[in-house]
Amino acid sequence: MRIVIAGGHGQIAMRLTRRLTSRGDTVVGMVRNPDHVGDLAALGAEAAVVDLEHADVPAVAPTLEGADAVVFAAGAGPGSGIARKDTVDRAAAALLADAAEAAQVRRYVLVSAMGVDHADQVEDETFRAYLHAKAASEQDLRARDLDWTIVRPGGLTDDEGTGRVLLAGSVDRAQIPREDVAAVLAAVLDEPASAGLTLEVVSGEDLVDAAVQAASRGEPGDGSAGAVADA
Repeated sequence: MRIVIAGGHGQIAMRLTRRLTSRGDTVVGMVRNPDHVGDLAALGAEAAVVDLEHADVPAVAPTLEGADAVVFAAGAGPGSGIARKDTVDRAAAALLADAAEAAQVRRYVLVSAMGVDHADQVEDETFRAYLHAKAASEQDLRARDLDWTIVRPGGLTDDEGTGRVLLAGSVDRAQIPREDVAAVLAAVLDEPASAGLTLEVVSGEDLVDAAVQAASRGEPGDGSAGAVADA
């Protein structure tokens, strides 16, 4: 497969890139900073320097042409203000979807976050804005005629991946290594039946591939409810 990853220098994106290139996929990482091109090359990936905050569809779509899938793994990141939560976590995700439609790339995987359904309950103003932006990006994607999957990880850690997760439409909040999130994203890309699903994921007992396949069939994983199919 040829896969384009927005936010290509992010921590999850780099782990996903390493996983995909090692199995023979072609990866194009979209990065804002030209200094990051070499890091992607070291992982066997191509790089496209595109600033999604200040680009438009004609500037982005050519990078997507011929791709089998796009992954939005970009984020404003810690320390960024409320304004950038909107311009990156919402607007850039929508721009990538616009460009995917223009380039006729149907498969779109969005890395979102747990807690978007309860954003108004969050006291911290900046984190609340982040969750609102993620919620808006999910809503925008669901309204499109794309083969989309939304993945909502729990609290992210840099621990070594276990290869085992709890994956369902709704799970209790817990932590998960970034490496395991990358594994889930790779498995989702391999599973066409996951299109149209919103999946929350934390550390658990189910092997990643089996968990994604079960969720895609609507089966519960690790004793929890199955994935939620959005109308």
